[in-house]
Amino acid sequence: MTVLPRIGVATPEQVADAGALTAEAYLADRLLDRDDEYEVELRDAERRAREATLLVASVPVDPAEPDGRHAVVGTITLAPYGSSYAEIAEPGELELRMLAVAPEARGAGVAEALVVAAQREAVVLGARGVVLSTLDSMRTARRLYARLGFTSAADRDWAHEEIRLRVLTWTPPTAPGVLTEMACWPPLRVLTTRDGWRVGVSQGLTRRANSAVPLTEPADLAAAVAEVVEIYAAERQRPVLRLGGSDVDRRVGELLDAQDWVTASVTDVLVADLHAPVRAEPTAPAPPSLELAVQHVPDDAWLETYLGVKSASADREVARAILAGGTAQHVVARHAGAVVGVIRVAYEGDWAALSCLAVDPLARRAGIGRALTLHALALAREHGAARAFLQVEAHNVVAARLYARLGFGPADSYRYREPRVGALG
Repeated sequence: MTVLPRIGVATPEQVADAGALTAEAYLADRLLDRDDEYEVELRDAERRAREATLLVASVPVDPAEPDGRHAVVGTITLAPYGSSYAEIAEPGELELRMLAVAPEARGAGVAEALVVAAQREAVVLGARGVVLSTLDSMRTARRLYARLGFTSAADRDWAHEEIRLRVLTWTPPTAPGVLTEMACWPPLRVLTTRDGWRVGVSQGLTRRANSAVPLTEPADLAAAVAEVVEIYAAERQRPVLRLGGSDVDRRVGELLDAQDWVTASVTDVLVADLHAPVRAEPTAPAPPSLELAVQHVPDDAWLETYLGVKSASADREVARAILAGGTAQHVVARHAGAVVGVIRVAYEGDWAALSCLAVDPLARRAGIGRALTLHALALAREHGAARAFLQVEAHNVVAARLYARLGFGPADSYRYREPRVGALG
C-alpha cells in the first residue's frame, strides 16, 4: 500500500535534510554539475526557511509505524514578492521555487502533494496568485502543473544564461463565502447577536451547524464574544467560533488567544468550475455493478452509512433535520444490494456544495468515492450550478489528492475556535 506523504512547514530538524535532498535531486536530474555554484544555494535551506516558506514532504521510515520517525522525501519553497528567492513574482504573488523529490520516492504522488500544499499555503497567506518558472524539457512537471490548474503566461517568459524559462501562473478560485456555506448546511436555528453575528444552534451536531460567525466589526470585541458564550451556555453547548481570514476574524482570533481558546480544527474550502473538464482519468474504476440513486430526504440506510463513518453516536433525527434543510440531493451507492457509500449535494444561487462523502470501510479503494463525487457533480450541472465547493479538514491528504484530481483547488481556509477545557470555569 502506498503511504501518502505528510506535508508541513519544515521543522528545524528537517531543514538540513531538505537542503541536501534538493541538491541531490537536481544533480540526479542533471540540472546542474557538481562544480556548479548553484549547488551551494540549493543546499542552503536554512536561509530559505528564514526568508521564505519551506515545505517538506516526509514519510515514516517504517511504514508499520506511521507515527514513528519520518524521512524527508520532497521539498518546495514559497517565496514572497520582494524576497531574494522571488525572481519573477509580482506584488501579491508567491513564487514556487526548488521543487525536489528524492529519486527513490518518485511516482508516489510526492510532487503533487507538495504543489497542492503550496497552493493551499498561498490561500492561507492571502496571496492573489502563484507563479513559477519551468523548462520545456520538464514534461512530467508541466503535466502536473496543468492538472493542478496552472496556465501559461507567455508574456512573462524569460531567459537566464541562454536557458529559456516558461512562466506558469495559478489564481485561487473565488470562494463561496460563509453565508453561502451556511445556506448549504443550515443550522436548525440561527440566532443573531446585538452586533449582527450569526450563531448556529443544532443540538451540538457538527461544528458547521453549531458555530458563531463574526459578520461585523463591533465596537467591543470582548463583549461580542461574551454574548456568544452566553448564548451557547443557555443552550447547554460549548461555544464555537468560525474564523477565516478577514480583518475582523483576525482581531477576534487575537482576543481568543488571550482568553485561552484553542483551535479545534482547520478546514479548507475547495472550489471547482463545473464547466471545466475533469483534469485526470480515474485511478481506479468503480465496480461495474455499482448502482446510484438520489433521495431528497436521506433515509435510514443513507444516515446509517454516513453517521457510521462520521459519528456513530449522533442523534439520527437531528442529523436528518440538518441534512434536509435547504435544497439538497442525497446520493446513495449500492453494490450487490448493500449500501457502500453516500454523498450530499446542496444548492445556493449558482453554487453547489458537496458534503457527507462516506464509503463503507470494507468497500474502500474501489473507486466508489470518486464515482459518488462525479455523480454529485453531474447532478449539480443538471441543476444549473456553475461552481461547486466542498469543505475538507486540512490534514486530510487523501481527500485533498482526490479532489485536486477532480479539478478542485483551494479557495479559502477557516478554523474553529473553542475555549480550552476549564477556561470558562
